[in-house]
Amino acid sequence: MAAQQVTGADGTRTRHVGRRALLGMAAAGAGGAALLGTAAPTAGAATTLRPRGRGALGDLPAPTVIGHRGAPGYRPEHTLGSYQLALDLGADVIEQDLVPTKDGHLVCRHENDITGTTDVADHPEFADRRTTKTVDGQEHTGWFTEDFTLAELKTLRATERIPDQRPDNTLYDGRWQIPSYEEVLDWAEEQGRRRGRKVWLYTETKHPTYFRSLGLGLEERLARLLRGHRLDRADSPLILQSFEPSSMQRMATLVRTPRVVLLDGKDTRPWDFVDQGDRRTVADLVTPRGLREISAYAQGIGPTTQLVIPLRSDGTLDRPTSLVGDAHEAGLLVHPYTLRNENSFLPREFRRGEDPNAYGDVFGAARAFFDTGIDGIFADQADTALLAAADHRAR
Repeated sequence: MAAQQVTGADGTRTRHVGRRALLGMAAAGAGGAALLGTAAPTAGAATTLRPRGRGALGDLPAPTVIGHRGAPGYRPEHTLGSYQLALDLGADVIEQDLVPTKDGHLVCRHENDITGTTDVADHPEFADRRTTKTVDGQEHTGWFTEDFTLAELKTLRATERIPDQRPDNTLYDGRWQIPSYEEVLDWAEEQGRRRGRKVWLYTETKHPTYFRSLGLGLEERLARLLRGHRLDRADSPLILQSFEPSSMQRMATLVRTPRVVLLDGKDTRPWDFVDQGDRRTVADLVTPRGLREISAYAQGIGPTTQLVIPLRSDGTLDRPTSLVGDAHEAGLLVHPYTLRNENSFLPREFRRGEDPNAYGDVFGAARAFFDTGIDGIFADQADTALLAAADHRAR
């Protein structure tokens, strides 16, 4: 295709090769409805990998590239600048994480602790709100979204979360506010009108059990917004996700929007399991039986990459597990997290040179994961992941 020039939200211009970005609708119903029919692909369309069984998402390109928190390899995460750049780079889906404010609004932050992702420490008017809290069994000291109104949060500015690893991103410190989720939904609608296609979002409920204990339940608030934007249907261009299975079970009773269960390390327990006294671990959830149970209320899983290919003791990739095949057998899509370009985030055999922040052989790492049959991947640098996905389709 012809090269195009796009202007990002930060005013920078990027020249890149255009790509077919029209995405089909997600075919999934509440409680894991059967896969709906798929329109015939147009010439040059990406192939579609479709797991067997119930509840698979229909027509997203395979492998799907998910802009993890937007484009945090280049811009501070969870800002409109980061989301816009990910979309401009061609990401198939853009991810948001949701936490609430004191007055019940949902905002986009990876954590409710905003100490490291905003300039809140520079605001003397909020100095007395610094506190220590225990969230999901972990103690944190700092400033937390649930102690601020939306108006107060809007006086803050976003900053780079990991400046030592990504010093170039600090150029954009202070440029963007914390976006509310409603602003992001409006942005996606406006961008969709401009581009003549739907903009896909991937939205996570963060610490839902913790927030429900504070009277700030996420699911009902999220469902109201989705209904207001007509994103509560099985064919909505939006995927819901959570590390707490009960959050996705609750969402299944509120909306028909497709759902994914996120999975951490094998020995970990989802916090809602801890809270409910459920002794099962992620190792139980990734068994064929556990995956079948998930398929009753979700259409996919989002495992850490080490559940797909474990690491040996020396940091190199071991043999793939059976997870992808088992999940497909249960009718579940598999979207692991997270592909990043920097050496420090790559398996050892794909690192290049001694600088941990330099780019390694991310294409080699992506090839190893795509070869397992995964349906997509979360990526911090969407442009690199898109090239790797194109390489995979061409093989």
